[in-house]
Amino acid sequence: MNNSPAFNRCAKLAALFCLASLATALIGFAADKKEEKEPTVIDPGPPPSDAIVLFDGRDLSKWRSAKGAEAKWKLLGDGSMEVNGTGSIMTKEEFGDVQLHVEWATPKEVKGHGQERGNSGVYLQGRYEIQVLDSYENKTYFNGQAGAFYEHNAPLVNASRKPGEWQIPLSPHPAFGHPLPIRWGEGRVRGAPVSSLVGVIAKKR
Repeated sequence: MNNSPAFNRCAKLAALFCLASLATALIGFAADKKEEKEPTVIDPGPPPSDAIVLFDGRDLSKWRSAKGAEAKWKLLGDGSMEVNGTGSIMTKEEFGDVQLHVEWATPKEVKGHGQERGNSGVYLQGRYEIQVLDSYENKTYFNGQAGAFYEHNAPLVNASRKPGEWQIPLSPHPAFGHPLPIRWGEGRVRGAPVSSLVGVIAKKR
């Protein structure tokens, strides 16, 4: 074995370099592993006053089916819609950069837990889903709560009101000239206005 001073210095430098590289790799791994936290519960406040109303509880004249035909969802006397197996619906109008404001009310009678409670969704560009869910005192995975980009990012806050009350998640997001599709998994849906104003931001780009 070579025990010369020059060899020992080279060996020590090589060992230090390896340790420094390992430490850098561990720091990089820790930085990449971002731990999501439970969103803060807040009061969402009143809805915006200026809105382009796409559904006001009276008709579906501004909506079409995903294939371009007339929207066939069933309108009920209380201003809600009932999913009837006819598929998703989309806006007839196409939008550029928008800030989307959606209001909905989940059933007052609570049934199930987690993803079983009023699970629905609003899709942007037909691909990015903003989760619609009864998230009031209802534990589920963070990126599956109301206002989340479903299974991607959790909402910044939990602004959910009690079941039966109007819920207001807000998500600024550009539509890039695409219609806004809206798909509901189950149950009934109430009017959904779209607005350029923001009250509470549930998700930031």
